[in-house]
Amino acid sequence: MQPKEPEIIYPDSDGQPMADSTTQYRWITKIKGGCDAIFKENENVFIAGDLLWYPVEGKPQICQAPDTMVVFGRPKGDRSSYRQWREDNMPPQVVFEIRSHNDSDTKMAKKFSFYQRYGVEEYYLYDPESNNLQGWQRIEGLLEVIEPMNNWVSPLLGIKFAWQEEGLEIYAPNGESLVDYVDLYAQKELEKQEKELAQQRAEQERQRAEQERQRAEKLLAQLRAAGIEPEE
Repeated sequence: MQPKEPEIIYPDSDGQPMADSTTQYRWITKIKGGCDAIFKENENVFIAGDLLWYPVEGKPQICQAPDTMVVFGRPKGDRSSYRQWREDNMPPQVVFEIRSHNDSDTKMAKKFSFYQRYGVEEYYLYDPESNNLQGWQRIEGLLEVIEPMNNWVSPLLGIKFAWQEEGLEIYAPNGESLVDYVDLYAQKELEKQEKELAQQRAEQERQRAEQERQRAEKLLAQLRAAGIEPEE
């Protein structure tokens, strides 16, 4: 009897924090949430943040957890990790990394090599401290530098990167800026207040019209009581 092969464990966490600062976290959630919003109606676009990606079955030591990854052709849904052989062998096509002040050049070079080797089509690296954005697009099998990045539109996502006075802005295909959750909450609150104000104005207008109708009826009744029949 052949001895049973030991089960291969694919950890759900690499033991590293999602972010090393509030700035890094804000950018991660802005990009991940923005991509979610863009493709919310498409059930065959899977988007994840800080999820371990295992590209090779049987080799759990080969893995990476992109800050945000987008996979076209795979269904939405919860996963403890992205095991490529269970996903029609489909690698993430778009990857974002937000560089931390703790990230060394060696670490970032290793990440680039990983994405180069395992099939990423578009790779974007943003350093919020220096406001530096780099991008690569796969051309003839290799990730090639995108130049210039200002006003670059992602072929796969349709988003545009542009620099404004306050720094980097990312625009959705509909032309609206991607916003973080704080800005989104403020925007929703403003929309709620505007809706309530419009409802109040509509109610005030309805009440004014009702008062005018009642005054007209009262005047008509007084004229008829005096023997005066108003002309039509």
